[in-house]
Amino acid sequence: MKQIPASYFDGKTSRAHRVSLSVVGGIATITGDAERAAPISTLRVSERTRNGLRKVTFPDDAYLEINNAPEFDALLAETGYRDSAVVRMQQSWRNAVIGLVATIAILVLGYLYALPVAADIVAKALPESVERSISKGTLEFLDKRILAPSQLPVARRDAITKKFQMMVPPKAGAPSYEIIFRKSNIGPNAFALPSGQIIMTDELVKLMNNDEQVIGVLAHELGHLHERHLMRRIVQSSAIGAVITVIFGDVSSIIATVPTVMLDMKYSRDAEREADDYAIAMMKANGIPLSQLSDSFERMKAKQGEAPPPYLSSHPSTDDRIAHIKNAQ
Repeated sequence: MKQIPASYFDGKTSRAHRVSLSVVGGIATITGDAERAAPISTLRVSERTRNGLRKVTFPDDAYLEINNAPEFDALLAETGYRDSAVVRMQQSWRNAVIGLVATIAILVLGYLYALPVAADIVAKALPESVERSISKGTLEFLDKRILAPSQLPVARRDAITKKFQMMVPPKAGAPSYEIIFRKSNIGPNAFALPSGQIIMTDELVKLMNNDEQVIGVLAHELGHLHERHLMRRIVQSSAIGAVITVIFGDVSSIIATVPTVMLDMKYSRDAEREADDYAIAMMKANGIPLSQLSDSFERMKAKQGEAPPPYLSSHPSTDDRIAHIKNAQ
């Protein structure tokens, strides 16, 4: 009968009892400074480590510490004990590398494919109160740090608003919106907030040659609203907060991150194409030449070429997008 020296701790004091461990007929027995026996099926054996002690824990949390790992491994083998599949994989460098590669692949695929789908589901499930809270907090943040009251004449602002309100939406179920004009230090720009505010800077209005070009930019932003691109993007950028929101209904984690996210917001290529297609359809539905839309992007491209792209450049007017608009004519 093989006996293995060990130290026994009763779980009540810190005293170490010198004992010997043996296993006969499925019963583990310790003798020496302390004596007890228990079926091996009731014991928990710690994982193997390179330099650490092996630990055997009894049902009442008393435990053994075993110094001679090779002899203990041999004893376990004789009893038919096997480490779990996870532990065996951890002990193999080959399996560990395979597991690491698989984990990285799952994370990458999840980020590229699963996260956008989940973000779309979460964005559609969030109540309007969440969107209003996010938009209010974001606009207040921007008004304090980046934006200022519009200096455009009221008549000019009203004319743009009324003209856009007369436009026929290209799709049913168009979202409600509000056009808000602001002067800014971020240059010509326009962007939409989740609850429907479309922020348009004075600088953008002045950059355009006519109201039709301004309408084209507003139509593009309305497309983002219709497809809920911004809300989906915020959820993706705040994935952990989104999970908390769905489970616990606490939106504070998302709201707190939105201003920072907005400052570095970039829509995906697919989202920009969807918004461009929405604007194209809206221009066509209202008899406005698509050249006005492409010219608006040309003017923004030329302006951005004079200086680094401004903050909130969520819709850079690239050559490919301009070509796409021209091909749709």
